[in-house]
Amino acid sequence: MSLYPEIVPQLIKMLGNINTWLDEAETYATERGFDANNYLTARLYPDMLPLTRQIQMSCDTAKFVGSRLSTAEAPKNPDTETTIEELRARIAGTIAFLKGIDPSEFTVEPGDVLKLPMLRGGTCTAVDYLREFAIPNFYFHASQIYALLRMQGVQLGKRTFLGSMNVKMPE
Repeated sequence: MSLYPEIVPQLIKMLGNINTWLDEAETYATERGFDANNYLTARLYPDMLPLTRQIQMSCDTAKFVGSRLSTAEAPKNPDTETTIEELRARIAGTIAFLKGIDPSEFTVEPGDVLKLPMLRGGTCTAVDYLREFAIPNFYFHASQIYALLRMQGVQLGKRTFLGSMNVKMPE
């Protein structure tokens, strides 16, 4: 069973949603006459990461899922973004990387054992990596992005967070 359909489309969709939130942030800033890049240093609390780093971490989590569960090599990002435009490029690059992975390259099976740098020599199964780290970590950072923009007054709602849904209406 390939893990590709269980995670890659979800990551791509949410990265696209983050882009939509940035659209809303830029619109809000323009309407109020200030530079949207002012958002990038916003933090929910002094010991938390700023918006820029939250976006970088979302992208990193997504690209590492792609590379750790497939034969693809993750792109290297130096974490030097200082503008919304540069962050959009980072998001676009991550989406392009994920879309560029052929599902057949997802060779890691759910029960395969992964040795990850963050585990300091420990191991976990691929499915545990997804369920217990990758998916929660990705959504943690995505929710921080959403919360930071809402805290700044950007008009986002639950539907903006969730994005579109593949709904089939009764005939």
